[in-house]
Amino acid sequence: MVISTAVIGTGLWLLAPLIGLTIPYLWALVFGVLISPTDPVAVLAILKTVTVPKSLEIDMSGESLFNDGVAVVLFSVLLAAATGTEELGVARVAEMLAVETLGGALIGLAAGYVAYRATRRLDDYAIEVLISIALAMGAFSLATHLHASGPLAVVVAGLYLGNRGPRDALSDETQRYLFGYWTLVDEILNSILFLLIGLEVLVLRFDWSHSLAALCLIPVIVAARFTAAAIPVLVLQRWQSFAPGSIAILTWGGLRGGISIALALSLPETPEKPILLTATYCAVIFTLAVQGLTLKRVIRHYCTKPQVAEPRQAETRPGSPGRTGARKGGGESKRP
Repeated sequence: MVISTAVIGTGLWLLAPLIGLTIPYLWALVFGVLISPTDPVAVLAILKTVTVPKSLEIDMSGESLFNDGVAVVLFSVLLAAATGTEELGVARVAEMLAVETLGGALIGLAAGYVAYRATRRLDDYAIEVLISIALAMGAFSLATHLHASGPLAVVVAGLYLGNRGPRDALSDETQRYLFGYWTLVDEILNSILFLLIGLEVLVLRFDWSHSLAALCLIPVIVAARFTAAAIPVLVLQRWQSFAPGSIAILTWGGLRGGISIALALSLPETPEKPILLTATYCAVIFTLAVQGLTLKRVIRHYCTKPQVAEPRQAETRPGSPGRTGARKGGGESKRP
C-alpha cells in the first residue's frame, strides 16, 4: 500500500502539468492511496473460476482482504493533511495504524473465539448459522464504535471460526448449511456491488476534459502495482518460495472495485474532486474489464495444468470431521 501510494501519487503529480492540470502533491497522494487497495470481491470472484497454486491464492486473497485497514488509515491521514485539518506526522500515522489494524484484528480474534466456544456447546445448525451472522454484525459494529477497522475485524473473526470450527465445533450438517448460507450471501452481495458500480456512472460528475488524464494514469497504476508486488517478492524469495509467475499474476490480478469508488465518493467538495473521481472510475473499469477478463489467460500461462476450480461450498476443508460421517456429538465426544 505504501509503495503503491507513493508511486501513483508521484506519477500523477509529475504527469498533471504535462496535460494542463495543477494538482498539489498531497492530493496526488490521496488519489494514490484510494486507488491502491485491491478489491476482495473482484479478486475472490476470479479465484473461484481457475486453479492457482495454493500459496499464490493465499497471497492474492489475503492481500485483498487485509489491505483495507492500511488503506483506510493512509486515506484518512492524507486527506486530513490535504484539506489542512491535520498535520501529517509519523507519530500520528503510527497511532492511527495501530488503532485501525491491530485494534480491528484483536477485536475480530476475540469475537471469533467467543463464537467458536458457543458453537462447540451447540449442535443445532439454525442457531449456529445465526451465531455466525451475529458474529459478522457484532464484530463490525464494535470495531467501528471503537474506531478500529470493521472489515478487518470481520475478516479475522471469520478466519478464526471458519478454520477452527470444522475441526471440533461444527457438525457435517452445520457445515453444509453454514458454508452454503455464506456462499449464497457472497454471490448476492457480489452481484449487488457490481450493479451499484455500474449505476454510479449516473451520479458521477464526469468532466470529459479529464478523460485524457485518466487514461494516461492507467499505465502509472499498473506500473505502481508491478513495483509494489515485485519488491516484496524479490526481497522475501531468499527465505520463502513463490509460485512461478507470482509477480506477473499479482500485478495483473490487482483489480480495483468498490473500495476505491467508495473512498473517492467520500472526498469533500474541492477543485480536485472531479479529476480524482474521473480517474478512479476509469481505473476501476479498466482493471475489471481488461485485467479481470484476461487474468485467466495470464494464470494459465504461468500455472501448469490449469483446470476449472470446484465450487467452494463443495470442498472439504482441512481438518474437517465430515469425511465419513464423523460429526460433532456423534462418534466422538465433544470436549467441554
